[in-house]
Amino acid sequence: MKNMCVAHRGFSGKAPENTLAAVRMALALPYVRWMEIDVQLTKDGVPVVIHDFTLDRTTNGHGKVKDMDYEQMRRLDAGSWKGRTFRGERVPALQEVLELAAGKLRLNIELKTTGNMYPGLEQAVIDLVYAKGMQEDVVLTSFDSEALRKVKSLAPDLRTGLIYDARSGDPDRKLKELDCSFLSIHFGRLNKELAARLTERGVRTMAWTVNKAKEMRHLAAMNSDIMICTNRPDIWGATFLNT
Repeated sequence: MKNMCVAHRGFSGKAPENTLAAVRMALALPYVRWMEIDVQLTKDGVPVVIHDFTLDRTTNGHGKVKDMDYEQMRRLDAGSWKGRTFRGERVPALQEVLELAAGKLRLNIELKTTGNMYPGLEQAVIDLVYAKGMQEDVVLTSFDSEALRKVKSLAPDLRTGLIYDARSGDPDRKLKELDCSFLSIHFGRLNKELAARLTERGVRTMAWTVNKAKEMRHLAAMNSDIMICTNRPDIWGATFLNT
């Protein structure tokens, strides 16, 4: 299927992002082939699935992810902010998401780090990916170039991807420099020429975050290989499955 659907943080348009509820809702849609999630480390070194560096927006906790132990984090409510239906949803461990997705979904795992914020993050994620036998079904992505270099040095056979949101510069050059085979880019930064050049080089391109049918159709017309990352995979289905 062209212009594959990627569920952004799970089905985050309807369920609280990066929770098992959002993962399950994405899994329930047969046309969702990929899912994007964000991973950080707790104070005691457990990879957990959460986007922000702080807990305040998506949980009833406060402070930084890196300052909280896993057991403390598990006591937080990560669902009520999205609605009473999701009260009691937890911040999941990466291991839980891998167990749900294995054999069903491919994963774009974003390493949420900068500088030396999370020593050991790359190794911890790699170990879980291999333990679940998912090395062929994941790409590890990051804004942080050093994190991508670490992945390449620790697990050269794993696919890596650059997340790019600069208004200028050449992402293709940066991809070559980092030996990445995947580009995650804001849909507004993508153009037909760049998409064609990357496709020709065998680089997979994912555009985010695309929530309107008009935007999805525009990307599809630009290049059929562009993956569409969306909070609303149901809109993707309505746009592409009936045309």
